[in-house]
Amino acid sequence: MYLGQLKKLLDENGISVGDMIEVCFKGVSKKGTLMPKNDFSGSKTITLKLRNGYNIGISIDVLETIKKIEGWKENDDSNRTKKSELFDKNKPKISMINTGGTIASRIDYRTGGVYALSTAEDILGNIPELADIAHIRGVAPFTKMSEDMDPLDWIKIAKEVAKELNNENRGVIITHGTDFLHYTSAALSFMLGNPGKPVILVGSQRSSDRASSDAAMNIICAAHAATGNIAGVNICMHGETNDSFCLLNRGTKVRKMHTSRRDAFRPINDLPIAKIWPDGKIEIINSNHRKRDDSPIVADVKFEPNVAILRVYPGADPGVIDYYVDKGYKGFVIETSGLGHVPTFARKSWIDAIRKYTKDGIPFVGTAQTIYGRLHSSVYTNLRILYHDGGAICGGDMLTETAYAKLGWILGHTQNIEEIKRLMLTDFAGEITKRSLPETYLY
Repeated sequence: MYLGQLKKLLDENGISVGDMIEVCFKGVSKKGTLMPKNDFSGSKTITLKLRNGYNIGISIDVLETIKKIEGWKENDDSNRTKKSELFDKNKPKISMINTGGTIASRIDYRTGGVYALSTAEDILGNIPELADIAHIRGVAPFTKMSEDMDPLDWIKIAKEVAKELNNENRGVIITHGTDFLHYTSAALSFMLGNPGKPVILVGSQRSSDRASSDAAMNIICAAHAATGNIAGVNICMHGETNDSFCLLNRGTKVRKMHTSRRDAFRPINDLPIAKIWPDGKIEIINSNHRKRDDSPIVADVKFEPNVAILRVYPGADPGVIDYYVDKGYKGFVIETSGLGHVPTFARKSWIDAIRKYTKDGIPFVGTAQTIYGRLHSSVYTNLRILYHDGGAICGGDMLTETAYAKLGWILGHTQNIEEIKRLMLTDFAGEITKRSLPETYLY
């Protein structure tokens, strides 16, 4: 019945995919961008992307009128300020390293998909407010979604950051996907040695085609942080669901805590370092951070990628450890229960496997499944068996992701089990705190 009817309707009105159109149905008027379908000839609905970023489907059964408002213009840069006109060379000099992710993506109205912007300049041109903050140089070593990243990518980023920071830049911004953002921030914290200049990682939870996108504000706040006096590797993202301020969180003490909220990145077992407003106001919350200095930045990128994260749970089989060891893995981070437990007197005890491989020089680092809080190695008998007799390393209040990055970095430098233990318990970049403060819980 509907075969060809919708396609004919679109053709008669000169409407193509990507056009801005207005439709009326049931007395309601809606404006939006026509999204693609595999076959309009066999469809009975049209899909519009509204200005708020959401899609709506409308059946031709209820469609009253349809008209084209504006056509889609391929590569239309008429409203974008050219880079040569955008930046004042008298402003503080910073670099923006674009690695991809939602923050560096736009909707493709021909396919309906979101694609990565190809260069850092694309991002810069979309946010003219940056011209009032800094003179920004764009660098794009690669472009990929963060779930596709691995330690080799961290090495590339670390080398690029060191090069840019040693090139008279006040700081560096790294645009990055949010899923694995906190893994990268932890790895860079160790590879760059808690640098004396700002290294600000930034992402967005919602792509730039949505009215609720957090991309522009996050980058603007990150630019203020990159020109400021707070050094080290930090993440700058929305501090609350409104467009009010961003939180600057330590790269080793931050975690993505929600799949889609704009304020998903929260400090864990620590306070945020600062609040940053889009107008440049910075309020220091946590004075325990490195201050800016002009010391050279060295990228120490030796890294052992064969490190695994394991999680204990009721009935968990320790045979998984044998599997990874047979695959050549050199170290393990175990997300433990409670204060640091693994199955001990259980039918499937983990103790013998951990003790055996620790004696062979393979380290096991305990972290907390609870996310918040710290482990204690002596409170219960089972803890003493694991950490004192079994040789495991008690990770204190380190996050699992941070311990993973740290262990891989340490194993890139030494295979001596005693030295590994010493270094894992050494605080390099604020990853271990001496005291658990009650105000850090659910900040």
